[in-house]
Amino acid sequence: MTRRLISSGSIFEEQIGYSRAVVDGGFVFVSGTTGYDYATMTIAEDVVSQADQCFRNIAMALEQAGASLDDVVRATFIVPRREDWEPCWPIVRKYFNIARPASTLIHAGLQTDVMRIEIEVTARLKKDA
Repeated sequence: MTRRLISSGSIFEEQIGYSRAVVDGGFVFVSGTTGYDYATMTIAEDVVSQADQCFRNIAMALEQAGASLDDVVRATFIVPRREDWEPCWPIVRKYFNIARPASTLIHAGLQTDVMRIEIEVTARLKKDA
């Protein structure tokens, strides 16, 4: 399998020098993804809407790679404000109800104050993909 880079079209990828996702060795590694709607380069104010958009962005990258959210085996959540994590739980359950990946939560600052959650995942490609 050859290494393949996937872009979301976000200006951040070009400005900073990274890919939304990398397919390599039967896995898809999705970069930390925030709640920006890349089509409009806007971001909602509330953390729940941002979490939902994170998952939609991740799902698009996984689809381009030949995988889905159901193939995710590892997830890392970064939330600057502790009080923002629990309201996100229903969104996490909505998208990870089947995959139920191993996961970690980190409380840390993000690139800008408007960003309230960032999610990074690793998915395993199906053998027939």
